[in-house]
Amino acid sequence: MNIVCIGGGPAGLYFGLLMKLQNPQNRVVVVERNRPYDTFGWGVVFSDATLSNLRKADPVCAETISAEFSHWDDIDIHFKGTCNRSGGHGFIGIGRKKLLNILQDRCLEVGVELVFETLVTDDQEIALQYDADLLIASDGINSAVRTRYENVFKPDIDQRRCRFVWLGTKKIFDAFTFLFAENEHGWFQVHAYQFEKGLSTFIVETTEETWLKAGIDQMSQEDGIAYCEKLFAPWLDGEKLIANAAHLRGAAIWIRFPRVICDNWVHWTTPSNGKDVPVVLMGDAAHTAHFSIGSGTKLALEDAIELCESLKATNGDLRKGLAHYQKVRSVEVFKIQNAARNSTEWFENVSRYENLAPEQFAYSLLTRSQRISHENLRTRDANWLKTYEQWFAQQSGVISSDNPIPPILTPYRLRDIELKNRVIASPTMLYCATNGVVSDFHLVHLGSRALGGASLIMTEMTAIAPDARATLGCPGIWNDEQVIAWKAVTQFVHQKTDAKIGIQLGHAGRRGSTQRGWEKENYPLEKDNWPLVSASALPYLPDVSQMPSELNEKQMAAIIDQFVAATRCADSAGFDWLELQAGHGYLLSSFISPLTNQRTDNYGGTLENRLRFPLAVIRAVRNAWPQGKPLSVRISATDWVDGGTTVDEAVLIGQAMHQAGADMIDCSSGEVSPLQQPVYGRMYQTPMADRIRNEGSVPVIAVGAITDADQVNSIIASGRADLCALSRPLLADPAWLLHECARLGWNSVSWPAPYEYGRQQLLQQSKNR
Repeated sequence: MNIVCIGGGPAGLYFGLLMKLQNPQNRVVVVERNRPYDTFGWGVVFSDATLSNLRKADPVCAETISAEFSHWDDIDIHFKGTCNRSGGHGFIGIGRKKLLNILQDRCLEVGVELVFETLVTDDQEIALQYDADLLIASDGINSAVRTRYENVFKPDIDQRRCRFVWLGTKKIFDAFTFLFAENEHGWFQVHAYQFEKGLSTFIVETTEETWLKAGIDQMSQEDGIAYCEKLFAPWLDGEKLIANAAHLRGAAIWIRFPRVICDNWVHWTTPSNGKDVPVVLMGDAAHTAHFSIGSGTKLALEDAIELCESLKATNGDLRKGLAHYQKVRSVEVFKIQNAARNSTEWFENVSRYENLAPEQFAYSLLTRSQRISHENLRTRDANWLKTYEQWFAQQSGVISSDNPIPPILTPYRLRDIELKNRVIASPTMLYCATNGVVSDFHLVHLGSRALGGASLIMTEMTAIAPDARATLGCPGIWNDEQVIAWKAVTQFVHQKTDAKIGIQLGHAGRRGSTQRGWEKENYPLEKDNWPLVSASALPYLPDVSQMPSELNEKQMAAIIDQFVAATRCADSAGFDWLELQAGHGYLLSSFISPLTNQRTDNYGGTLENRLRFPLAVIRAVRNAWPQGKPLSVRISATDWVDGGTTVDEAVLIGQAMHQAGADMIDCSSGEVSPLQQPVYGRMYQTPMADRIRNEGSVPVIAVGAITDADQVNSIIASGRADLCALSRPLLADPAWLLHECARLGWNSVSWPAPYEYGRQQLLQQSKNR
């Protein structure tokens, strides 16, 4: 084939090299606008794993790179006068210029044609000039080729919140180093690492707001650098900061990172010679990943490897090979971009974590992307994690020991209630009550999960009145018969286990009088429907659901009385914990969301007005509920619909509810509108809990796609939540926590006496494996 790579960065050079190695008869031309030794920026970083991939693709080139790189295993985190070092991370640093020169030399060695100082303004002219069969658009983050065909590639470019400047220094850092410094303008952070003998990269980053407050936007390039030198002088040991972007003036050296995502990476064109020629995006032209996880160069090189392999696997069939390339790489890139997004957002919000102790701040930073988990940290640096677990256990009131318990098993105290660990059985709709009365089914279901190790067992949403039920199968707590039935459940939990049990109280609102979940979910009963009420007269499913009536103040007062009466019944029934359901489109939620609250009185409009009725319920329930028992509130932190509740508002909602008497916020999302478009993924709602806890200073429960003990450990240890609520894992396995403990070899969890023999067997099996 005749192959032309537009852009001589790592992606274009490496792909050209690999295709020439794959078939020496390929004519490969790399066209670059700069001179051979021009480059901007300093050192680049990738992992040991990436180097391993390079060794497989071209051992000769990999060996040359290996001889030039700086390698380190440690990460240093400097925060509030402390330095926290952890090891086992495996990074490689190499000068960007050095890397490009190595690739250029290797390309020339195998016969790739390098054309420098040539700006490509028309990809089709280049295709004709070289009779191209394949055009690679590796022309960088501001790709002109991508822009020309943007209606096909459909790029989504998000300019991130921080400003950063890429500098160098002769100060040598012997670890990948994060520096955090605060002044009167805000927080600044540095990503620093040695990339060659005598030189380190020194990236300074801060939010746009702080950058403007500091006046750097009005400074000359030299003054802006001097500002950074002064701020980070304690770590520079008298060395200067150096720029190598003389072509830029003033504050233009400070840029915002553009996150690039493209729907398509391949576009077929037909130059004037009539030959179909594909234009393929590669590297930064196709996607970007924030420098805080060091993956830009990694992605570019591995793009090249995959496209080369895809073409080989399809025997040169371009259409099949390119389709395979995008299919395979888009998945891997998506994973890395998700991790990069998490990392980017962490650094954009350093002030969110400024009140964490330095130990927890470091743990939070290390696990920010969700690619590094608790057990992965143990693999990397067992001693560091052991020290951290000891510290975390001490914060939870556990006496220090040589074998610290993992965060998931640390106790948590709220008011007079102490939970033995951080795992909650989340409220889960069962639809198995009769006239609101629970039965042996509920005793077995809830009791088995209490025996299974969870510290707190929550009931499903329990109605405060007959017309507050979602379905005929929903439990209630508005009469003596129901209280007696619930008391049998709570007594079993208290007498046979060391778990606590809580009840979630709610009113279904416009989502009431529907069929059970396994029937036609959210559809009205086929007969004998009861009247519905809501914040506004809007049905849940248009043209399907019943039309609710808009509550008036007299009705609101009556419903508050029902919540209070149910609260007192819950206390009589022996519950240790009470939660109010104010999410998922039920009655209280319908007041909070602007999608469902279109009132024009004092209960609609502003967030303050929309919260008026839910807060009145919280205050009344808190006054009726014993002071020694905790009260939590579940909310939908976002509606997943444009114009609905946002996570920004959820922080304010959490604060208002906390001030009204809620001890914790249970952070769920969605189900407010059938138009929702949630973005699912592991622990996908945990970032919402993180924000409410660390921005709003409110204790929180994380819930949603939390499936293993490693995830719980990471969430709790990083301070993203105080407790974790699980539903599906405990539906599948009531003894989920016991099995996780046995699998991971933890001895510190207490098993019910009848199960002790089974625990010993599981531990032995784990050791044998």
